[in-house]
Amino acid sequence: MSSSTSTDSHIAAIDAQTLASWIDTDTDLIILDVRSGAEFESMHIRGSYNVPLPLLSEHADELTERLGRRVVLVCQSGTRAEQARQRLGAAGFETPQVLTGGVPAFAAAGGNVVRGAQRWDLERQVRLVAGSLVITGLLGGKFLSPRFRLLAGAIGSGLTFSAATNSCAMGKALAAMPWNRSAKEPTRESAILHLPASKASSGESLFS
Repeated sequence: MSSSTSTDSHIAAIDAQTLASWIDTDTDLIILDVRSGAEFESMHIRGSYNVPLPLLSEHADELTERLGRRVVLVCQSGTRAEQARQRLGAAGFETPQVLTGGVPAFAAAGGNVVRGAQRWDLERQVRLVAGSLVITGLLGGKFLSPRFRLLAGAIGSGLTFSAATNSCAMGKALAAMPWNRSAKEPTRESAILHLPASKASSGESLFS
């Protein structure tokens, strides 16, 4: 079944064109951007709310009580948004959907986005660090000590575990670094409590 034509809220993924049409027609729609505050500042979908994945995971139960029927989760590629969907599902909210391709796909499709100072997204940073450590392990194993090869093996094992469990310890560690934090990092008070609890509730969206 194509996600671009269906409006069934139980379908897990939607494409950029579908989301754009919902933004124009569905006043009950809530878009949650689960990237870091710094990534959100770089570029985000106009009208979306920034609730980073760690914050969402910590307050998943509270979120399930506030969110309306139609919720779309977005990130850079869809990976963290899918993790957020699973967290909310475990808390009892089983209808959120994930934007395929993330915010870049929405922008490429002509969607309305807000751009700020550009930074490397978290997933690109993970690839850089992992690749650098593998190269270090291989070169160190050749020129310094065979034990350095264990580093490359450890990174490979870590990436395999990350794929199998749909988690990323390196990403979590990098997300806590100063360059990945904005001046106004979202908190429970500034983000979650400002979400509209229902279609009739009032809430101030991040339209700046």
